Amino acid sequence: MRLIQAPEPGEYPDYSEAYLSLVPRDGKVLEHLRENFGVIKNLLESVPEEKLLFRYAPNKWSVKEVILHIIDDERIFAYRALRYARNDSTALPGFEQDDYVKPSRADERSLASLMDEYESVRNATISLFAYLPEESFMRSGTLDDGSNRRTVRAMAYHIAGHELHHLNIIRTKYFGV
Repeated sequence: MRLIQAPEPGEYPDYSEAYLSLVPRDGKVLEHLRENFGVIKNLLESVPEEKLLFRYAPNKWSVKEVILHIIDDERIFAYRALRYARNDSTALPGFEQDDYVKPSRADERSLASLMDEYESVRNATISLFAYLPEESFMRSGTLDDGSNRRTVRAMAYHIAGHELHHLNIIRTKYFGV
């Protein structure tokens, strides 16, 4: 699988370091994306349905909502990466994650449907990054307020790190592992 060198500080906003620091800097981010999906799928398929609806505190998301949030975030960041990779300099809008979760109705969906969507999005993300021209990885863009400049390769690592961040939360706050 294609190697994508890890981004350097300055290629992403400072707050993203919390996500990027979770991803090995070995260039194998696409392999990590494939493997991490399997880890999450195996974990979630091993727990009873009621644990997927559990909220560890009032106003916190259920596990199903966390999974759909990971999917939404991945779609949005992959779309941004595509725009930047194609040299589109249009500043892109941000998104409010809580506004996406509320209308998703994730808790009404089966785990199988969530995993099917997750796998489809993941495969599309891996394909996107696998076949981009090499020179596109250093292209970058910002949000419409001029903030959050990121390179395309930083987007790949953000997606992987964001997923690992939420996997850690699921393990500790939801399942007590």
